[in-house]
Amino acid sequence: MIKVGDTLPDARLFEFVEVAGEGCAVGPNGFSARERTAGKRVVIFGLPGAFTPTCSAKHAPGYVEAAERLNAAGIDEIWCVSVNDAFVMNAWGRDLQTSGKVKMIADGAARFTQALGLEQDLSERGMGIRSQRYAMVVDDGVVKTLNVEAPGKFEVSDAESILATLR
Repeated sequence: MIKVGDTLPDARLFEFVEVAGEGCAVGPNGFSARERTAGKRVVIFGLPGAFTPTCSAKHAPGYVEAAERLNAAGIDEIWCVSVNDAFVMNAWGRDLQTSGKVKMIADGAARFTQALGLEQDLSERGMGIRSQRYAMVVDDGVVKTLNVEAPGKFEVSDAESILATLR
């Protein structure tokens, strides 16, 4: 499992872009996690799945609500990463009104999650390979804080816990 002091894996993630821009077409756009965090402070939180109960009611909304305070504490971007495709992550982001606050990042094949060593097998529950629930602060591609939840818990990966580490 990744730990504090490690560099993020050079895995490819995807973000759905609604408006074409320089180098970004409308639709899913792939990027290197390591390259995208270069020179930035990023909070990355991972969760088991889009539209799931705790993820939709508490985890992601907490980061949307705390986005301004995280930015004021020196965070450049906030990523919500889930083992879902970019279309699902985009729809979930619209539902949660994350625009301009939290980037909804797709790890559809779980490559990033597995490279972190933070996968879990939820096949018996009909979900397949998914992410454990976690949050990290990454500074210039290096993990500075890593909070991984115990199975079935939601106590250390919330936005308030990450804000406390930034004070």
